[in-house]
Amino acid sequence: MNLKRVVVTGLGSLTPIGNDLASTWQAMLDGVSGAGPITRFDPTNFKCKIACEVKGYDPTKYFDRKEIKKLDLFSQYGLIASEEAINDSGLNDDNVDKSRVGVIWGSGNGGVVSFQDEVCNYERGGAIPRFSPFFCTRMIYNICAGLISIKHGFCGPNYCTVAACASSAAAISDAFNLLRLGKADVIIAGGSEAAVVECSIGGFGSMQALSFRNDDPATASRPFDKDRDGFVLGEGAGALVLEELEHALNRGAKIYAELTGCGLSADAFHITASHPEGVGAYNAMKLAIEESGMKLEDVDHINTHGTSTPIGDISEPKAIARLFGNHAKSINLNSTKSMTGHLLGAAGSIEAIATILAIKEGIIPPTINHFTDDPNIEPLNFTFNKAVKRDVRFALSNAFGFGGHNVSLAFRKFD
Repeated sequence: MNLKRVVVTGLGSLTPIGNDLASTWQAMLDGVSGAGPITRFDPTNFKCKIACEVKGYDPTKYFDRKEIKKLDLFSQYGLIASEEAINDSGLNDDNVDKSRVGVIWGSGNGGVVSFQDEVCNYERGGAIPRFSPFFCTRMIYNICAGLISIKHGFCGPNYCTVAACASSAAAISDAFNLLRLGKADVIIAGGSEAAVVECSIGGFGSMQALSFRNDDPATASRPFDKDRDGFVLGEGAGALVLEELEHALNRGAKIYAELTGCGLSADAFHITASHPEGVGAYNAMKLAIEESGMKLEDVDHINTHGTSTPIGDISEPKAIARLFGNHAKSINLNSTKSMTGHLLGAAGSIEAIATILAIKEGIIPPTINHFTDDPNIEPLNFTFNKAVKRDVRFALSNAFGFGGHNVSLAFRKFD
């Protein structure tokens, strides 16, 4: 079968370091940390008191008050980022058949804010159960994909991917495959997360996954540093407009990069820990490169999963060193989670966007907060503390999730 080519024609984001694409990208280049004290609730009695929250967010700037009552925060974020991406792409009623435009959206936690609020209200409510009629539709994971399609009238493939912290990367991979097969002309793919809430901070904290560096939140997310102590929970959304190449060319769309391959694998090892030798990461990257038809030595840059956790930050570099051999040290690695924190199910989309912009702009954002080398980590080029200018022609973006889910996305400069 003659598979079609897939390109990126629109981007949108809402993150802890910027409320749109331009501000997020500039903050990444400047090495800005999005971490700070939690403001969404009183964290006094929690061991972890810090997070990477979206700053200055006012939902009334985007939605009327009736809409706000119907929308969990994760859906609000997804609607905002996807609209920016759609506007950026130049899609409109005159240049697209909406029956051939899909939405595939990922989230690892869905409407967890709404879930917690409704359960707490029920517990406080006395003998008569009282629930919002919008409880279920605010909470369910798939609702953001549905809301995006309803808002824009997109009637193509529409669903949600759930693969923990690899959710939005899996959404991008699914979109890639449907477009290659001719099942759609355009797909809006990405993910959103709004999990800075008591049950999430408490749950991740109890498993010792979070950083407890409450006295210095700006340096708490420190991937690949010897003194890392866990990830900093983030929130937000990232959206990509993926389009079949001929369709994009026919409507004169600008093209950021080409998506050329996707590798998916399972660690089959542990419910939270990555395989200590990075077996799943190795397989995912290898598959993505092979599907792209590229060589290992063509890879210039990898946006790593790099969460700032003690185990995960060891296994991924091991996989890179094993796969790429002598070429590994020539690759600029980075972890933008050092700035945005860990956006869970939305992380893969935000990091894919950073990878695409590194290709488009010829500059790689840094891994900030590096102070001390860890002798247990492969001595690779992690682009520590300062952005690096480089002609990036081929790059990978990695996303891994609890349960052993691994996704590697391969992008290359569009010629």
